[in-house]
Amino acid sequence: MLLTITTTHQPATDLGFLLMKHPDNVHEVELSFGKATLFYPEATETRCTAAITLDVDAVELVRGKGSIEDQYVNDRPYAASSLLSVALGRLLNTAMGGRSKLRQELADQAIPLEAMITPLPARGGLDLLERMFAPLGYTVEVEAIPLDPAHPDWGNSPYVTLKLSGQVRLAALLTHLFVLIPVLDNNKHYYVGEAEVEKLLRKGEGWLETHPDRELIVRRYLRGFGGLVRKARQQLDERVEAEEPEEHAARDSAEEAIEKPIRLNDQRMERMVALIRELGAASVIDLGCGEGRLLRELLKLPGLAKITGVEVAPRVLAGAGDRLKLDHMPDMKRQRIELLQGSLVYRDDRLKGFDVAAVIEVIEHMEAERLPAFEANVFGHARPGAVIVTTPNREYNALFEGMKPDAMRHPDHRFEWTRAEFRHWAESVGLAHGYAVRFDGIGSENPTHGHPTQVAIFTRMDEAKAAA
Repeated sequence: MLLTITTTHQPATDLGFLLMKHPDNVHEVELSFGKATLFYPEATETRCTAAITLDVDAVELVRGKGSIEDQYVNDRPYAASSLLSVALGRLLNTAMGGRSKLRQELADQAIPLEAMITPLPARGGLDLLERMFAPLGYTVEVEAIPLDPAHPDWGNSPYVTLKLSGQVRLAALLTHLFVLIPVLDNNKHYYVGEAEVEKLLRKGEGWLETHPDRELIVRRYLRGFGGLVRKARQQLDERVEAEEPEEHAARDSAEEAIEKPIRLNDQRMERMVALIRELGAASVIDLGCGEGRLLRELLKLPGLAKITGVEVAPRVLAGAGDRLKLDHMPDMKRQRIELLQGSLVYRDDRLKGFDVAAVIEVIEHMEAERLPAFEANVFGHARPGAVIVTTPNREYNALFEGMKPDAMRHPDHRFEWTRAEFRHWAESVGLAHGYAVRFDGIGSENPTHGHPTQVAIFTRMDEAKAAA
């Protein structure tokens, strides 16, 4: 089996510093089941590639396990599997941990990287590779490997050549491969116990918690052992809650305390319902639905056949279900609404196919560097017919009693934009993804400071042309 990692970040030979393996040398490590070798087939200032091969001793792999003779004949010496993950851990442990003795600044940086693995099992179909890696920001290319090139009519094998490319930290790429290779293989060559839960949580930190296929990844990585799966699921949920502590509850307390005198949240809900009605939507998805205030209002609209709320924090989502009284809702009404746990910065096919997406007071809670992923997911991948985005107008803050100069409406806000900043962002997003955009405001308009809440209404241009 072969794994290559290539960069064009210049000087490209800095890849050696990141991997802690000099490009002029061949690096080998002995393993209990064979030998892993790392070398550089190319190393120039403009392009550098590190290649890892794994030589598996099939006899050594099963020795002492009471195996029968036919177990010596298997695909383990040839196909990428948990054996490769172990080799990565041994060869590149420092790099996988995100550490570099001489290039730490580069190790902390997203750089252009390309990984190629062959042959890789794809047990579950070729689309599973897209589902695993695309939400993490990679461009995914898959080439099926035929059973026998001399007999194309025999069809394809369950193995593929996979190529991933993207702007990513090397440590992130290595941990993604470490976890997902055995998931795709749906097998492990060693005992799976409590230690595997800890390993999964450690390697999955920062990306697994909100991956759209988290459940499948956890189940396969832990070989379907119910107790281990439940333990991992619980700890991942707790981690999400810790990372998104009180985003929506806090928004409805401290922020609402500032805005309450002008009933701004009520006005937001009223305006959103009016815009959705104006757009003639039959299906709406509320991205970052919080406690479900908009969902509750949308259920009152008879023309909406499909209403979906998405929230990253399981506890907040469960609270929304309780407030909406889903368990006691009449069947006809209950069939119209669905709640999904998910992240807005990962590509997720469940977000596709909606007439309107509502993003109410959400983007200001994101780190600025995560906005491109949000844009790519919502406007590039999900592509609803229309997207309505609201966010605070920073200029209006001067009119709120008790607010200090340059303060934001809530400490969890990562930014608050002026009208010019919001307009620039929205127009850039529309231009990049084929949406026309118009602007609106919510709340009484001040001649100098504008509306307290600013609104951008994006409409997909291909749909507008079709309607015309």
